[in-house]
Amino acid sequence: MTLLSQKKMATRILKCGMSRVWIDPARNKDAEEAITAADIRKLCETGVIKARKEKGNSSGRKHDAAAQRRKGRRKGPGSRKGKATASVPRKEAWMRTIRALRSKLREIRPRMERKDFRLVYRKAGSGFFRSRAHMMVFIERNKMIKNDEKKA
Repeated sequence: MTLLSQKKMATRILKCGMSRVWIDPARNKDAEEAITAADIRKLCETGVIKARKEKGNSSGRKHDAAAQRRKGRRKGPGSRKGKATASVPRKEAWMRTIRALRSKLREIRPRMERKDFRLVYRKAGSGFFRSRAHMMVFIERNKMIKNDEKKA
C-alpha cells in the first residue's frame, strides 16, 4: 500500500511537504489503519510519522570566502563591480591619505619652523597633497626643513 492519503493528511498536520513525511517502515501496519486526521496526529505524537529535516545549502564556502576577504584577498579587479569608490569608500581613502601625511609631518616637525609646519598641516588638511612623496617634494622645494649642519 502506498499510504498516499495518510501522507497527505500528515503534510497538513506537520506543516511540511510530501517529500518530508517519513513513516516508520516497522510500524507500516499502524499507518495503514489510520484513516482520520486524529489517528495521524496520534501517530505523529508517538513518533511513527515524523517530518524529515529541511535540506539547506551549506554556508561553509561562504564563510571561508568572507574570511579571505577580511584578510584583503579576493578583492582584485575581476571581483569588482561599480565605481572605484564602491570597494574603498571616499572617506576611507581620505582617512588613509591624511593619516599618512600627518604621521610624516609629526616625524619631521622638530626640524621645521612652527609657521611652516602650520602652513603644510593646513594644506594637507585641505587636500592639497596627493601623497607623502608629494608633500615632501613641496617641503624640500620651499626649503622648510632645517639642516642639522646649521644647528651645529
